[in-house]
Amino acid sequence: MSNGLNATRRAEVFKRIIGDSRYESILRALRMPETFPSMRRYFINTVFDSTFVVLGVIIGTALVADPAQRIVMLTIITSCLALTMSTAVAVYEAEKMEQRIRILEIERAMLRKLDRSSIERTSRISVMLIAGVNAFAPWLAATVTLVPIVLIPDLVTGAWTAIGAAITLLFLTGLMMGRIANKDRPVLNGFRMAAIGVVVFLLAMLIERSI
Repeated sequence: MSNGLNATRRAEVFKRIIGDSRYESILRALRMPETFPSMRRYFINTVFDSTFVVLGVIIGTALVADPAQRIVMLTIITSCLALTMSTAVAVYEAEKMEQRIRILEIERAMLRKLDRSSIERTSRISVMLIAGVNAFAPWLAATVTLVPIVLIPDLVTGAWTAIGAAITLLFLTGLMMGRIANKDRPVLNGFRMAAIGVVVFLLAMLIERSI
């Protein structure tokens, strides 16, 4: 009962913030069959991409002679900003194209145009939600790795802690994937993703040491 009341209160708060019509439009977009699967798929892909990029940044800037905290932090932030822009735009354009194809198919079936219809508006909101959630993914990787670098005075120790945090993030993402896919052993899926992160880390270390 308390969960139902909390959900109702949250709904009322959101309605007051964004308005009843926008709230209902967002709900309709979230109920579309492709919205949540697309959110989940793009988010997981971008988390992996961002985490691997951040691992490379840390190895290339923090685990070198005379590392500078400011350079490490700026490189992580600017790299994640670039990933945010590139993936958000790419996802937006790709989903916009797919939704347009879907609307054209519905128009052919209904023998009428759907411009400015509720279906077209809901599809547009769905695309924006998918792109927006995907744009958040790089900052998850950035936050997980920046926190130890900022809080631990010794930069090298903070960098190694950040690497451990990044690999842990890969494990948790793999674990989530395994649970969503109803795999018998989601923990093994988590370890598999973490192992890939370790391999990438070792390869990046090898390249850094050889140059």
